Amino acid sequence: MIRAAVLPAVGSPLEITGIELPEPGPGQVRVRLAAAGVCHSDLSLSNGTMRVPVPAVLGHEGAGTVVSVGEGVTHVAPGDGVVLNWAPSCGACHHCGLGEVWLCADALTGSANVHARTEDGTELHPGLNVAAFAEETVVAGNCVLPVPDGVPLTEAALLGCAVLTGWGAVHHSARVRAGESVAVFGVGGVGLATLQAARIAGASTIVAVDVSPEKEALARAAGATEYVVASETTPKEIRKLTGGHGVDAAVECVGRAATIRTAWDSTRRGGRTTVVGIGGKDQQVTFHALEIFHWGRTLSGCVYGNANPAEDLPVLAEHIRAGRLDLSALVTERITLDGIPGAFDNMLAGKGGRALVVF
Repeated sequence: MIRAAVLPAVGSPLEITGIELPEPGPGQVRVRLAAAGVCHSDLSLSNGTMRVPVPAVLGHEGAGTVVSVGEGVTHVAPGDGVVLNWAPSCGACHHCGLGEVWLCADALTGSANVHARTEDGTELHPGLNVAAFAEETVVAGNCVLPVPDGVPLTEAALLGCAVLTGWGAVHHSARVRAGESVAVFGVGGVGLATLQAARIAGASTIVAVDVSPEKEALARAAGATEYVVASETTPKEIRKLTGGHGVDAAVECVGRAATIRTAWDSTRRGGRTTVVGIGGKDQQVTFHALEIFHWGRTLSGCVYGNANPAEDLPVLAEHIRAGRLDLSALVTERITLDGIPGAFDNMLAGKGGRALVVF
C-alpha cells in the first residue's frame, strides 16, 4: 500500500488514502516520486472544468526515481532519475505526423486505464496519465524522460508542466525576439516560468499583471521590469509603459474570459496574444469583426507550451546549469500530500506561486 491523493468524484474533496499499486507490466515503469507540483490543471480536473474518468489519482507534474521496469523498457533503468511526461505523443496520429506532438490525438488515452485500487477494491484511473500525487506510480514507458545532468531531482518536477508550458509559450507560440516587450497575465507557477522565459529571450520591457499586489516581488525576481495590479485600466497602463502602443506579445496564464480580453487589448497593433490558461466552456470571449481587421493581432491557444519535451528538456537543462533559469524561484510553498487541499484553496484565492509536494 502507498499513500495517494484520490479524487472520488468530480466536485468532491480529495481524499489522502492508501492505494494498491500493481507492479509494472510490459512497457511500463514504476517510479518513486521525489516531488510533484500542484498545478491549476489539477484543480480544473477536480472541479470538472477538464473531464477525466473518476475516481482518479490526480497529479501530473512530477519527478522521481525508477524503482523497476517492465519487459521491453530499455531507455531507463532502476535508479535513474526521471521527469514524468503527462502528454506523451504516439508518433503515429495526424498531428504527430505534422510534428505537432503537443496536439497528439492519443496523448491522454491512458487516463481511461485502471491504474490502481483502493483497499476495498475500487478501481482508480490516472488523472492525466501519470498520477503524480502519490508516493509511487506506474506509468507507460513513454511517460518518463531522464532527468538531465545537473538538474536537482526535486525541482525537476517543475519541468513536467509549468516550465515547459511557460518556456514554450514564449519561445514556440509567441516567438518572442530580443528587444520586444511582453506582458504576462497571472503570476502563478506557469506565469513565473513565463516571466523567466521572457527574460531569457531578451525581452526589453516585461510587464507582470496579477490581481494580488503581494506578488510583485516574486514577479520582479523572475524577470518582470514592471508590475501592474489588474484592473479595468490595465490595457491603458500597459500602453503607457510601451510608448502608447501596447506590448509585442501578451501571454495569458489564467484562463478567464475577462483576462483573455484584457491581454488582447494590451497587445499592440500587429502583436501576438497567446492563451495558456485553461478556462471553462462558460468563459465566452467576444470580438467584433472590425477590430479583428483593424488591429491585425494574432490570438492563439497554446497546449503544453507547444513543446516537444524530448527536445526542449535538454535546452532547459542548459539554462538551468548556466544559472539563467531558476526552478526553485517558482516554488513558494513546500508541502506534503496532506497539504494539497490547502494548496487548491490558495490557488482559488490567487495566493503564491507553485506549491511543491515533497516526498
